[in-house]
Amino acid sequence: MINRRGFSTAVGLGTGAAAVSLTGVQGARAASAAPRQASTASTAAASAAHATFPHLKQIRAGLLDVGYAELGPAHGPAVICLHGWPYDIHSYVDVAPMLAEAGYRVVVPYLRGHGTTRFLSGRTVRNAQQSAIALDIIALMDALKIEKAVLAGFDWGSRTADIIAALRPDRCKALVSVSGYLITNLEANLKPLPAGVEHTWWYQYYFATERGRLAMEDKTLRHDLTRLVWDTVSPTWDFDDATFERTAAAFDNPDYAAVVIHNYRWRLGLADGERRYDALEKRLATRPVIGVPTITLDPERDPFTAPGNGSSYRDRFTGAYEHRTLKGIGHNLPQEAPAAFAQAVVDVSRM
Repeated sequence: MINRRGFSTAVGLGTGAAAVSLTGVQGARAASAAPRQASTASTAAASAAHATFPHLKQIRAGLLDVGYAELGPAHGPAVICLHGWPYDIHSYVDVAPMLAEAGYRVVVPYLRGHGTTRFLSGRTVRNAQQSAIALDIIALMDALKIEKAVLAGFDWGSRTADIIAALRPDRCKALVSVSGYLITNLEANLKPLPAGVEHTWWYQYYFATERGRLAMEDKTLRHDLTRLVWDTVSPTWDFDDATFERTAAAFDNPDYAAVVIHNYRWRLGLADGERRYDALEKRLATRPVIGVPTITLDPERDPFTAPGNGSSYRDRFTGAYEHRTLKGIGHNLPQEAPAAFAQAVVDVSRM
């Protein structure tokens, strides 16, 4: 663990801890009876019951003016749900109401470069390295006076939640992490993987080229590329065009292309980060363990899911821990299986 000053001299300490008892998702099993492996039969609530969030809010936090949805009682135990790429806050459009009804204060922010989130200054580097995004969420928690929260995410959101849980456990009550431990080690990322695995990451290599950058800046090409990713990584999810278009609107953010391209180029060692984050990245390169209570979720039909039912990252979690595999579910797990995701949040809160 590193101290507050080491994590961010620019981000102040938030106030106000959530301290109310937790209730379960309506109709869900008690935590003690939660299965270690869920099936599609137990996630039938994945149908899109909610078209959108009732309204969005904006708040200045750190380097950003953050757009976010907030549901549930203001003094309920806080849960922050973090989306991935190419997704947005609507990955939680069904999860958030479930948790709100169970008494949680649910905050779902647009990450930098997405939706209504904007940089406060035109001079700020459109940086998307992992530590910068994690600091965004700490700053948001401070602005909202959330001292400690359950952090839950997938894709970029898992990585961000993992980082905060590892380096700032004082701000993370518990963790739900889809695909387990996703903290990036830049040196390890330089090593080639088996061809079949590399093939799955095709868009990362495309983004390393000038053609890929131009495609992300072109609205039509970006639309078709991101739709292809949705179709590929969620092969069993029967979503309609309106569901995709609702999320694709978040990609019209003026900084979207720059943020996405920097994220993937930085992870491949093809773009520099900022020196202000060097100390944090050195810590993250050591693959720090996570000691807060954690539930990891593996979507069985996600092509990025590692074999071994979570065994490849089990040693990175040293606290109370449970792993669940969701059969028949693809990459966008919170939207494909919202009841199972919400139940994981409730269960991890009690561990």
